[in-house]
Amino acid sequence: MPYFDAASAAPLHPVARQALLAALDEGWADPARLYREGRRARLLLDAAREAAAEAVGCRPDELVFTPSGTRALHDGIAGALAGRRRVGRHLVVSAVEHSAVLHSADALRAAGGTVTEVEVDRAGRVDAAAYAAALRADTALAALQSANHEVGTEQPVAEVAEACRAAGVPLLVDAAQSLGWGPVAPGWSLLTASAHKWGGPSGVGLLAVRKGVRFAAQGPADERESGRSPGFPDLPAVVAAAASLRAVRAEAAAEDARLRALVERVRSRVPELVPDVEVVGDPVRRLPHLVTFSCLYVDGETLLHALDREGFSVSSGSSCTSSTLRPSHVLQAMGVLSEGNVRLSLPRGTSPEDVEAFLGVLPGVVASVREALGAPAATVPAAAPGAGEELVVDSLGKRCPIPVIELAKVIGDVPVGGLVTVLSDDEAARLDIPAWCSMRGQEYVGERPAETGVAYTVRRRT
Repeated sequence: MPYFDAASAAPLHPVARQALLAALDEGWADPARLYREGRRARLLLDAAREAAAEAVGCRPDELVFTPSGTRALHDGIAGALAGRRRVGRHLVVSAVEHSAVLHSADALRAAGGTVTEVEVDRAGRVDAAAYAAALRADTALAALQSANHEVGTEQPVAEVAEACRAAGVPLLVDAAQSLGWGPVAPGWSLLTASAHKWGGPSGVGLLAVRKGVRFAAQGPADERESGRSPGFPDLPAVVAAAASLRAVRAEAAAEDARLRALVERVRSRVPELVPDVEVVGDPVRRLPHLVTFSCLYVDGETLLHALDREGFSVSSGSSCTSSTLRPSHVLQAMGVLSEGNVRLSLPRGTSPEDVEAFLGVLPGVVASVREALGAPAATVPAAAPGAGEELVVDSLGKRCPIPVIELAKVIGDVPVGGLVTVLSDDEAARLDIPAWCSMRGQEYVGERPAETGVAYTVRRRT
């Protein structure tokens, strides 16, 4: 069964499995103890730290292991903000950061601090000049992911790092999705990552803090991991994480070229095979293994279940939002279609045959979902020019894509120049109705509050 969700969790690398089993026998003791078993465990921990630091591009004493990538982000942001509290309580982030970063930003706001979210373009990329303009005299920390977890777009880390250096602001880089593919651009002050993203075991995160960065670990003091990650480390998992990071880095160049070609195949073929599809994310400056597309008139959850029945494991946007009824914050920030969203992230070793098999079943699966939802035909009946007519569609209580489908069904009932207003209380409509207009050549007039929900108005242009 092809597994295409490596961005959520990559399959355990064979080297990780071997290292984990070996460390279970040799690394079970407390590495802080001075007796023989403790010294042996300490040697394993030190070797793992050196290997991880080499991959990150920092000194071993600048890196600590945490219980997860999320914990690394929370601790890194909290420690950096506390260390620079005399400078101010202002945090700069991009609008497409991982939810762990945005949750830390929410905590800062709740405590009286301020946050600036830098917007992105339709490819999901921040503008380095706009990011630099967001930095202020009271900015304590800036955070930017190296590459986006939902659409794969790489961010201009080097340019932003230079702007932060000039402003005297430390930059935290979330390298969870990219670290297995290569080193992060220089200039960062703090870096985080998560082992299960590159094929290591779950439950291991990395937090690197450069020497000279003001950092005050929060919570009760602890003697382990430089006081930045309390508690007894999961030493076998740490050893496996470091060993697998070294292994995937050695394979990265060959797998990058191979998987990039497979992803390019998906990017080009899906719009040819399935009508009304938007492939999102930067087509060039992207992770090699990840591609995301959205299908008009399709319910994402239904589509994922249908693909699962066909034997394909894929995800819809971020795993952090897939269990909610709200559209992905990443797709919202990009201003692209959110309904029928599918993310493929290919693990190492994915075969061309698996990708071709996916492309073979996708058109039929999408067509069946659209038919079950009563989606309209791809074309709109011709109508004579006219003006002043308005049709109101009541879609209250209905979840997207139903409001969009109902809009598409009635747009042909008004003359060119006429208006259709859709009443909806589904937040996704705010994103998907304008996206539908862009894809179908209609004019999105705007939105206004209604007695219940929101009124979205569209003018027929074609």
